[in-house]
Amino acid sequence: METALGAANWLLGKVLNKLSDDLVAGYVASRELGLNFEKIKTDLKFTLGLLHEAQVRGVSDNPGLKGLLEDLSRKADEAEDALDELHYFMIQDELDGTRDATPELGDGLAAQALHARHAARNTAGNWLSCFSVCCHSKYSVAAVTENTSKATDTQDGHVDKLQFDRVAMSNKIKGLIEDMHSICPHISALLNINTSSSKPNSMERPPIGSTIRSQDKLYGRSIIFNQTINRMTIGPGGIGKTTFTQHLYNDKRTEEHFTVRVWVCVSTNFDVLKLTKEIRSCIPADEKEDETDNLDQLQKSISKRLKSKRILIVLDDIWQCSEDKWVNLLAPFTTTEAEKGSMVIVTTRFPSIADTVKTTNPVNLEGLEPGDFWVFFQACVFGEVIADHPDKQELIDIARQIADKLKCSPLAAKTVGRLLKKRFSREHWTHILEKKEWLNQTNGDDIMPALKISYDYLPFHLQKCFSYCALFPEDYKFYSLEIGGFWVSIGIINSSGQNDKIEDIGTKLLNELLDNGFLMKGDDNYYVMHDLLHELAQIVSSNECAYISYPSFRAHDIPLCIRHLSILMQNDRNETFEEEMDKLKSRIDIGNLRSLMIFGEYRRASLENLLKDTFMEMKGLRVLFIFIDSLNYLPHNFSKLVHLRYLKLESAYYSDVCLPSTVSRFYHLKFLNLQDWKSNCCLPKDISRLVNLCHFIAPKEVHANVHEVGKMKILQELKRFHVKKESVGFELGELGQLVQLGGKLSIHGLENVRSGKEADEARLMAKGGLVKLGLIWSRKNQSTVDDILANLQPHSNLRALCIVNHRGPAGPNWLCHNIHMKNLETLHLEGVSWSTLPPFGQIHHLRKLKLKNIVGVCQFGPDFIGGITEKSFTHLKEVRFHDMPELVEWVGGANTYLFSRLEKIWCANCPKLTALPFSRMPDELAFHNLGEVESLMISGVTSISFVDLRKLHPLRNIEVIICEEAFLRGLDDDIVLYSVQSLDLLKFPLTRKSLSNLFKCFPSLSHLYVSASNEHHDEEVVLQFPPSSSLRDVQLSWCKNLILPMEDGCAFHGLSSLESVTIKDCDKLLSLWSMGEAAQSINPFPPHVKELCFSREQSTLPMALFSNLTSLTKLKLVDCKNFTMDGFNPLITSNLERLEVYNLRGDETEPYSIAADLLAEVARTKTMPAGSFQLVYLQVDSISAVLVAPICTRLSATLRELHFMYAWRAKSFTEEQEQSAPHIPPVAELL
Repeated sequence: METALGAANWLLGKVLNKLSDDLVAGYVASRELGLNFEKIKTDLKFTLGLLHEAQVRGVSDNPGLKGLLEDLSRKADEAEDALDELHYFMIQDELDGTRDATPELGDGLAAQALHARHAARNTAGNWLSCFSVCCHSKYSVAAVTENTSKATDTQDGHVDKLQFDRVAMSNKIKGLIEDMHSICPHISALLNINTSSSKPNSMERPPIGSTIRSQDKLYGRSIIFNQTINRMTIGPGGIGKTTFTQHLYNDKRTEEHFTVRVWVCVSTNFDVLKLTKEIRSCIPADEKEDETDNLDQLQKSISKRLKSKRILIVLDDIWQCSEDKWVNLLAPFTTTEAEKGSMVIVTTRFPSIADTVKTTNPVNLEGLEPGDFWVFFQACVFGEVIADHPDKQELIDIARQIADKLKCSPLAAKTVGRLLKKRFSREHWTHILEKKEWLNQTNGDDIMPALKISYDYLPFHLQKCFSYCALFPEDYKFYSLEIGGFWVSIGIINSSGQNDKIEDIGTKLLNELLDNGFLMKGDDNYYVMHDLLHELAQIVSSNECAYISYPSFRAHDIPLCIRHLSILMQNDRNETFEEEMDKLKSRIDIGNLRSLMIFGEYRRASLENLLKDTFMEMKGLRVLFIFIDSLNYLPHNFSKLVHLRYLKLESAYYSDVCLPSTVSRFYHLKFLNLQDWKSNCCLPKDISRLVNLCHFIAPKEVHANVHEVGKMKILQELKRFHVKKESVGFELGELGQLVQLGGKLSIHGLENVRSGKEADEARLMAKGGLVKLGLIWSRKNQSTVDDILANLQPHSNLRALCIVNHRGPAGPNWLCHNIHMKNLETLHLEGVSWSTLPPFGQIHHLRKLKLKNIVGVCQFGPDFIGGITEKSFTHLKEVRFHDMPELVEWVGGANTYLFSRLEKIWCANCPKLTALPFSRMPDELAFHNLGEVESLMISGVTSISFVDLRKLHPLRNIEVIICEEAFLRGLDDDIVLYSVQSLDLLKFPLTRKSLSNLFKCFPSLSHLYVSASNEHHDEEVVLQFPPSSSLRDVQLSWCKNLILPMEDGCAFHGLSSLESVTIKDCDKLLSLWSMGEAAQSINPFPPHVKELCFSREQSTLPMALFSNLTSLTKLKLVDCKNFTMDGFNPLITSNLERLEVYNLRGDETEPYSIAADLLAEVARTKTMPAGSFQLVYLQVDSISAVLVAPICTRLSATLRELHFMYAWRAKSFTEEQEQSAPHIPPVAELL
């Protein structure tokens, strides 16, 4: 009932929102409804109010009411489509200067003639294809037609416009609104009865925990077990928060440390009085006390009982809590009566609770580690000891495949364990695996019901936002603009507010889902969803949304009523998929779809034709994500998608397909995403007809091709604009019309601007939303017109400014004299010829300064800085000098202390630079005054050496490009830089002496990259690392004179923490190890290495060299054409997650890699049982290396990507390969 109420409320609200548009309302009122229109609208608003109130108060189940609500939703949906279609033609009228959809005001002859003309057109045009975007109904009369049966392009690039049938539209809208109006009185009557008699809606309580441990053994979590006291434990339902805390509560150390221990289950009702009474009842009293409900007396009693006692309180499963209530609850424990050391542990599903209770470093409890989970899962299925069974090994293999799908969730393990224990048979277990039966369990202690309780707790708008995330693939990265645009496009949220940016709306809602535990925050400002929550989203949205994971779907599993469909495609051939898609076409109402999202590439003509035919009848789409390799494979009705709000188009690199010209008539489009459009970046000339476009997500080169962009007045961002001298539609005045422009803007071709007046037409000063601005003249520019740059003054809110190749004698007043941009954080000046640089000291928020190719600057110092105050440079962290041929020194003078926050100084191609703050080089650098410099990159500077770096105590990372002899001389002076952890040396002169000194100078390295120069190749250098416990990553490239000695325990074996080794183009490195008995018994690398990468190794080497590397997670052998399988140990593949073995074959005569032999040997020896691989990524150069049954069956269910190098050379699969292909895991991406 709640779902029906919510849907009716939502859809009716959308209709009323459409009717609030003055032009639409005028049209509707001017036709058949006449004076009744206002009364009808009032009645609809009254019903909307009742629906809203019913959602708040709750109603009892009533089949009749539910049916009426569904009828109203259906009519409202159709009406919203019709009104949206009407609005489309009103936009077209405005663009073309026509009056086809204009309201008819009055009953004069002109109005009657207009209506008669449309009636005649309707009579003649009824044979044309129907364009109703609604469900099948009695009002599905054609309201839209086209000049021809198929969209055609005119010679100037424009497309034929759609024609509007006024009579059909009038009848349709009139009928739908009257139908809605007729249903409303019955709904209102039933709602009044139900809401007056029903109680407020109560939510199902989550299970209550106690101190009694639900399982005797705690699996995993040993590292965080000792870190959790006085910290909050956060995690989704079923992750094991309560179980974990129970073990912590009952631990012997806890019992010994705390005099009193209290466990309270809080759940959804944070009642301070009730919780205080529960806590008090658990604390022993020294004397008898009267019972009371007075909070003050209860808290005084607790304080008295706790005198000189240390207490532990566990507040389990908090769902909501205000800061005032939290402070009130803890009041008796903050007095001086309790002994110091008392602690509180909180568990919750909601990260937002952490902010309320002011906890520090909360423990985000996630799934168990894979190894721990497998042990726990076996215990849930088999008990502590696995009994003998005829099919024991096969059952274990199936159990492993199931375990991979449970994403390490303890509650999921318990749920599935109960199912599997019912019958120990392959058939039963395989059925559970294939059907994911654990998703259908409904007991309160099963995984999905536990998660759904949290979902039911969400407000309706967040439920909708979460449920529609089911349309995106697992592990999808949600960015606020894309997902916010998607929610807006399908009508979940309303972006009509003038001050509400869609990106801000998306961020707000994503953070609300994050606070409620439905999302996790990624590193790069994105959000991800746990796979089990993705499964929950699919369940709760199953009546509206369907997610097809190609090719493992069946059409009969897709509900008839779905409105939103997404498909995860792969490029391999699968007849079953094609058959099921054909069934789907006849099963669901394609014309009723609101979203179609196709993820992945599909470059086979049969698949493209299949999708084209399947979705031939789509009409009402609001969202379309699609990959196209040719315009011939676009869906038939693509040109008529007048409701479209969000269009995402992708194409392949090699394709020369152009953007469809019909895109320019999607007048409702708010989001056009071409970020992955890799073909021709030309745009239709009339693309600016997209007057409702808010966000154009595309590379900056595509942005620069928008003709007459000023017509797109509400565009939020234009990354690049190019002023063109002889092209109408690319004048600066176009920018002036973009009143909502923000984000980044780079203006190129400013040499084509003729006057300051023309520059002023850009109206940059009025664009307060701009964050970054680039003003770019061409390198050939010789113009010296001063007022052009002066009139390009930006808004004071600007954060980053870049000016390139301005040839005027002086900079603008707003930058060089009276600093206008008080919030400027980044300034980049390049190729300017100003006599005076800006007063950088007056830009108080400056964080990053870059000066490049500025001729005539010999000193950077007080003369240029100007206007020094105590606020100057207090935020400056990075200074870059690039191509400054005459720069000699940076003079700090008496103001050096102001640069205390400077972290990076980057100098490149500054050959005369001899002094940096605050002393001369090479005598001594005074970097100790900077205090925070951690990273240093040096390129093309000859006057700095390692000696100069010894005062940089915080230095952690050094990168040197082109290591000159002068720079390396400090290695002879016993300089030791203990703080440096990462060292990258490019074009390093590799000699015995330089290598030996290098290891002495940097004893604390964790990362070392050495790329040798072309000199000294005749001198053989023996590689011998000194013992180190810190070095983890070693990368050697082009070290052609480097040799690794063949001695047991030498070379890399002294590196006790070594994890990763990468060797590229080091021809002689392993030359001593090539073949022979010693090579079979001695290993060059220690057994704890996890990643090993070889590229272009020329020696003939046996795989026996790597036989001890059983901890490998990544093995990469590229163009190692002389490697042999001698002594290969299959166990080195047991933990591999990534395997890449291939040769770069110029033609068919060059040999394949050992990939086929390697995988065949693993399958032959049967050392690794089927399903036990951990591979996620596999890349080989031979199809036959994988597509044989013994190998396919051993590929783990974790495999996500399978790459065949040169697969395009294969004309077809062999019979054996055809038979083996189905064994490849269906989730793998074949490329």
